[in-house]
Amino acid sequence: MADTPEEHLTEELLDRLLHSAKIETYLDEEHITDRALPDYLNELLDRSGIKRNPLAEKTGMNQTFIYDIFAGKSRPGRNNAIRLAFGLGCDLRETQLRLAGVSELYCKQRRDAIIIWCIQNGRDLPATDDELYRMGEDTLVPKD
Repeated sequence: MADTPEEHLTEELLDRLLHSAKIETYLDEEHITDRALPDYLNELLDRSGIKRNPLAEKTGMNQTFIYDIFAGKSRPGRNNAIRLAFGLGCDLRETQLRLAGVSELYCKQRRDAIIIWCIQNGRDLPATDDELYRMGEDTLVPKD
């Protein structure tokens, strides 16, 4: 995503916001805008070079559901948002899909900590599910 400005950590942004004399200055300098989930996901999809059908296969999600998410007709839910992030090859920061309306990964939660560790260590979705299963946690892809 070369067209987007450098992303700052939330803590850095909060500090800049709190020290801004005018809200307009902060919003303009940091290029703060509202982004819709489908727009963000489509950016990630373009960057990854993967098409929606292979993404559905890679994440184990229904193709129609994938299309509905990308069209803004459906919200993915937390596990599915994380599965999409894995399928799109997102790093940890990109995986924090707050735009999906779900809570971000939290390192003080055991299951989330395992997922964070897997993302940071380059594990794919099946390897992450294996690690979750091994550690006695619910997997991201439901077991039939």
